Amino acid sequence: MNRKSRIFAAVSVLCLLCLILATFAHAASDKNKNTGRLLFGKVLDPHDNPIPDAVVYLTNSRTRAVKTYIVGADGTYRFPALSSAIDYEVYAQCKGRKSDTKSVSQFDDRPQVYIDLRIDIR
Repeated sequence: MNRKSRIFAAVSVLCLLCLILATFAHAASDKNKNTGRLLFGKVLDPHDNPIPDAVVYLTNSRTRAVKTYIVGADGTYRFPALSSAIDYEVYAQCKGRKSDTKSVSQFDDRPQVYIDLRIDIR
């Protein structure tokens, strides 16, 4: 093997290693960026009393995939590990009544978003 071939092989290996390291670094930064946002809150009646057994619906605005959460006696709900690069819509429903739909924007950079959902149950 002549000298030019050895230099070319060494440079090729170095370039390949740099490409591999850059790929891993990029994947790690994306993973840290999207480990998630937390959306949480309470489902309440107009008098600020919790509404147990309400169902909270969370819709991914990009894929239209829906996640649900059935609240407990204290009315709280939580959706952890949400992507910060996606918009979401959230609303609650109980006994045929529905809350207003609220939005969580990808431009809202808070790691934790608190939204109360109100249902007028008569």
